[in-house]
Amino acid sequence: MVKVEKGDVIRLQYTGRIKETGEIFDTTDEEIAKKAGIYKENGVYGPVPIAVGAGHVIKGLDEALEGLEVGKKYEIEVPPEKGFGKRDRKLIKTFTLGQFRRQGIIPFPGMPVEIETESGRKLKGRVLTVSGGRVRVDFNHPYAGKHLVYEVEIVEKIEDPIEKVKAMIELRLPRVDSDRVIIEVGEKDVVVDFTQVKDEVDRGTLALGEILLESDLKFLGYEEITFKPNVEELLKPPEVEEAEEAGEVEGTEETTEKVEEAQDTVEKKAKEIPEAQAEESTEGEEPEEQAEGDGVTEGAKRDGDNRGRAGREIQEEYQGQENKENNDEENHQQEGDKGLRG
Repeated sequence: MVKVEKGDVIRLQYTGRIKETGEIFDTTDEEIAKKAGIYKENGVYGPVPIAVGAGHVIKGLDEALEGLEVGKKYEIEVPPEKGFGKRDRKLIKTFTLGQFRRQGIIPFPGMPVEIETESGRKLKGRVLTVSGGRVRVDFNHPYAGKHLVYEVEIVEKIEDPIEKVKAMIELRLPRVDSDRVIIEVGEKDVVVDFTQVKDEVDRGTLALGEILLESDLKFLGYEEITFKPNVEELLKPPEVEEAEEAGEVEGTEETTEKVEEAQDTVEKKAKEIPEAQAEESTEGEEPEEQAEGDGVTEGAKRDGDNRGRAGREIQEEYQGQENKENNDEENHQQEGDKGLRG
């Protein structure tokens, strides 16, 4: 009888549904995904590798995995506060109709809206009502307040150190052939060499994967982590890399600035990645109701031709309001769609 403990690397098969409605919202089973209408052509199906306690799955599920036996099937119920959060009236904001129309957007009930704050934090919501020149937007997660039921099976507990690292690569970079990645592990150090596969993967994607992998490997107990090539090398402009290899130029200040800028962008994306805490709770966010004239930052979006339009005017109106809320910023953690995989 093999039981799972915090820190173990496992392969998990699961299907998650909403207790109140029976709706399946996430699964690792391809056939179930197709039947439930949530199948994704580019999705990766099959047991997912995770580290228990690392936050790779939603909090309530992550906690419940500890103590379970490998090979047995379980049904786990997750309460709202450990799932997608409780519904919070303070996450329903009111905007003026003009704030949308000035961006060429005609809001309607049910329309998805994405807001990007001045600090770069993204909030996703849905229009509730459009009436009397006012637009009410709900920034609660669609499943906020719902109880979740997971049917799970721990298919495997991975013991070999190198296989554990490979499993984390599979989680973060599922399109990379981990068998072609050279891995060297010591007691507290690890070297991960992507040289053989680096030209088969988008460099920005690989850099992002390395940033996420570093966090995972630290969770597994490694203190010194080396990637080949590293993030800085991956983000270096190709023409500069070629010239340096030919011995024609040395790195310039301008090149360094470009690399640092690219690295900042990738690190920002890493923070936004919905790591598979599967759309974690928004509990604790308490944005103030928006008075007339207040707004949100650029990025109000909707499906259709207007998706992706910058809400510059809305951004300028919101900045004053956001400054008032800076003291609460650290507790603000709306993370949008956050499925199991990172």
